[in-house]
Amino acid sequence: MARVGARAVSAAARPGGSPDRRSLYFAAFLVLADAALVALIIAFVPYTKIDWDAYMSQVDAFLEGERDYTKIEGDTGPLVYPAGFLYVYSAIKFLTGGQVFPAQILFGVLYIVNLSLVLLLYVKTEVLAWKAERTTRHLPRALQLPWWALGLLCLSKRVHSIFVLRLFNDCFAMTLLHAALVLIIYHKWYLGLIVFSGAVSVKMNVLLFAPSLLLLMVKAMSIKGVFFALFGAAVVQVLLGMPFLLSHAVEYISRAFDLGRVFIHFWSVNFKFVPEKLFVSKELASALLILHLTTLMVFAHYKWLKHEGGLFGFLRSRFKENKSIQQLVCCQPRPSNLSKEHIVAVMFIGNFIGIVCARSLHYQFYSWYFYSLPFLLWKTRFPTPLRIILFLGVEVCWNIYPSTAYSSLLLLCLHICILLGIWFSPTECPYTINKGT
Repeated sequence: MARVGARAVSAAARPGGSPDRRSLYFAAFLVLADAALVALIIAFVPYTKIDWDAYMSQVDAFLEGERDYTKIEGDTGPLVYPAGFLYVYSAIKFLTGGQVFPAQILFGVLYIVNLSLVLLLYVKTEVLAWKAERTTRHLPRALQLPWWALGLLCLSKRVHSIFVLRLFNDCFAMTLLHAALVLIIYHKWYLGLIVFSGAVSVKMNVLLFAPSLLLLMVKAMSIKGVFFALFGAAVVQVLLGMPFLLSHAVEYISRAFDLGRVFIHFWSVNFKFVPEKLFVSKELASALLILHLTTLMVFAHYKWLKHEGGLFGFLRSRFKENKSIQQLVCCQPRPSNLSKEHIVAVMFIGNFIGIVCARSLHYQFYSWYFYSLPFLLWKTRFPTPLRIILFLGVEVCWNIYPSTAYSSLLLLCLHICILLGIWFSPTECPYTINKGT
């Protein structure tokens, strides 16, 4: 046992070793401390009734045999989530009897599981710095996050509320997304895509990560591998939706995968300063979609594929290296061993671009990107005091209820500031040298 311990310490100290034990210990401390905080919130802070009754009404209709999505409704309106949502909340109802308090305990456990997955992402990407300057294990990294910044992940009043006082389905969707991302940083692409598809089946906001994920897959896998991974994700959607697809396919697809939904202006946290007539217009939706896609393309060309000569250079190299269709389809790109930091950076930034360009952000949507904020802020070259100000500014905007024209405009400005900071930041090395890491 002593030899094993000595080897573990030695591995942590030398290149290619395990993550710093201090990071793991501090992450464990944060999990325990936040678990205690969650218990206190459940015990002493009143539950806020928003969507729970609607969820239970929709589940009741499903369990009673209704398969027409246009007839599955709650007191907040029709069901607009894919089938995975119904299975998850049917299980919750079975476990809790539809009662709020036991459901809060369940969501408290979910909060801790989600936090643990996020902390694992931060630790395993090896971006934590325990000294002002540190020696990296392979190549110079574009991000050095001070160890204490992990504590920011436990400090959001709004996110605690979303999980244990509101019981939103966003919580399950993002927990599954973070689980998928953990699998992906270990290059478990096929299993990661299946879990990712499961997250999409709970709530479609997870699709904001899809463009980044597709780019990473093309960089890391053969075209054949990409096809089979996407096929597996599609099979998950078909299997989950089978009861509805066999009986009312059009109703299911049109309701569960409606990309053209118009949200209520009152609940918007980010574009409240826009007049309601413009807010609900197709012109604004189209402009934001074009801005979203354009920004993704610009980041892909100049940042995420910088080491490959940009988007066109990358595509040219894939065709140039392969002399036949069979080689093109089956050949693994070289190099293909993506670094964990690059995977997490591309996924977090791609999602954040979607957040910046979203027409409407409701209060529960904060959970879509809150956990990426420390990573994104320390990705910039901003001084640490400014990073803290930006973090607190975003948190304050999300805790103003109802949102105002000023708070929503401030939130948009903060988002743009962070995105610009990321744009002018150095680009991490996308590949690892030692394939064993």
